[in-house]
Amino acid sequence: MHMTKKRVWILIPILIAAIIVFLYFENNAIGITKYKLSGGKLPDGFESYRIVHLTDLHSKSFGKDQSNITRKVEQLKPDMIVMTGDLVDSRRYNAESSLMLMRRMTEIAPLYYVTGNHEWGSRFPALAKGMRELGVHVMRNASETIKLGDGEIRIVGVDDPTFNHDAYNDVDRINEHIAVALEDVNHAEELYTILLSHRPELFAQYAQHAFDLTFSGHAHGGQVRLPFIGGLIAPGQGFLPKYDGGKYTAGDSTMIVSRGLGNSVFPQRLFNRPEVVLVELSRAER
Repeated sequence: MHMTKKRVWILIPILIAAIIVFLYFENNAIGITKYKLSGGKLPDGFESYRIVHLTDLHSKSFGKDQSNITRKVEQLKPDMIVMTGDLVDSRRYNAESSLMLMRRMTEIAPLYYVTGNHEWGSRFPALAKGMRELGVHVMRNASETIKLGDGEIRIVGVDDPTFNHDAYNDVDRINEHIAVALEDVNHAEELYTILLSHRPELFAQYAQHAFDLTFSGHAHGGQVRLPFIGGLIAPGQGFLPKYDGGKYTAGDSTMIVSRGLGNSVFPQRLFNRPEVVLVELSRAER
């Protein structure tokens, strides 16, 4: 009996240490998820185009000066990097760590950014100014064309619905943002079009507007992921969210939802490590 109690007292701190290490790993060990997509609307004259997708940093730091995540992204050799919102966290606002990530990413590839719900507020103009000074493409209901191979593709970025209180609800707001972004676009041009938008639950609207590829975040992978079930809860979707992370299709539209990097209200991820996404585009075979 005495030896059994002694073993218990030895095992308890070992178990506690193991749990602490596991929880730290779940919150900080960055995973890479890769997708290969093709499309007939993509121009000729290129073999592949690599897009790294980041989202929902929530002011988190991955190593000194964001060195850990920078190393991961560098190894993926992206042609473009996109950031789909919640760069900062409204409760633990840290512009320094957030802008450090933006600085490091602009040293790797052209960087395109859209807002999330956590950026909304009086501190956003200074954050946006800081990003622009770093060379970040801050896409606020805007559209740009990008040279690719023998032609071009289009990238569209829209604000999170929290940035527009004129429309009645999130669907109306996102439709208004898309309309503003595309108001100067020649719709006769059949360019492959990429949308950056924070909210995955609005995928039906993105598909209705015939975007070829959408990058989104916001769901945090459901925060806690259950085996064989998926994410437990996500903002805007509630319990067992449909769009918690991964690849989704509707007609000719594809949406990639990243599980994100940081945390907000609930500080711990479980079976849901921080994620960097790589999408490799290639021309569809004729």
